[in-house]
Amino acid sequence: MNDAPVILSVEGLSKNFGGIQAIDSVDLDIRKGEIVALIGPNGAGKTTFFNCLTGIYTPSSGDVYLSNPESGKKTRLNGKKPNKITEIGMARTFQNIRLFPTMSALENVMIGRHCRTNALILGAIFRGPATRREEEGIVDSSYQLLKKVGLHKQVNEQARNLSYGAQRRLEIGRALATEPFLLLLDEPAAGMNPKETEALVALIRQICEEGHSILLIEHDMKLVMSLSDRIVVMDYGKKIAQGTPEEVRSNPAVIKAYLGEDVDA
Repeated sequence: MNDAPVILSVEGLSKNFGGIQAIDSVDLDIRKGEIVALIGPNGAGKTTFFNCLTGIYTPSSGDVYLSNPESGKKTRLNGKKPNKITEIGMARTFQNIRLFPTMSALENVMIGRHCRTNALILGAIFRGPATRREEEGIVDSSYQLLKKVGLHKQVNEQARNLSYGAQRRLEIGRALATEPFLLLLDEPAAGMNPKETEALVALIRQICEEGHSILLIEHDMKLVMSLSDRIVVMDYGKKIAQGTPEEVRSNPAVIKAYLGEDVDA
């Protein structure tokens, strides 16, 4: 794992909102094939960190670089729009689910294919053979993604009628439709029952085995400890610890951040 290429490099990332220091000089690397968990108490700055990586916020200082593991091309993401970052190869889900509620499960995944389509306005208007073939391919690949996330039986169901856990999986399917090599998951197990969480863990492992790298925010510590190759801990906008699950579990700074008390090392 240590010899795998670095695909995400975050160097001294900071984000200020007026007088509030939400992120304070955070460094982070993710290598190809890794599952890295970002944890910390509520208000630690985790989602703000995600928003800086994905172009929703522009960092106040520091740099974010994304490197394609196949071509080796390294791109500085600072200042790029979210759609451009998605095209480069990073996709995400959200803490608050953002689906199109009145569209079907299939249509929601198909929307994720937009950044990989070739048909221009004229192609969409005149619908030539190439456009029709591309549309057929989008439908087929979207259905296959629904099978992967366990929703192929709800292919025509409106997103708003799916269970909360199913909506979470649908959002992962839509993110995968953009063909990312790095997938960011913001609290993917939130609202899931134990059976759904178990299926989610299996899905994340499968996604990783297929060549994706994953950075996730999650409060379910059992999931984090069982799934992660490395864990990065934040508190008050700072990175206070990182390491394997075993190293982080016994780190006094981590215990203090969660329990609010000093623990003898």
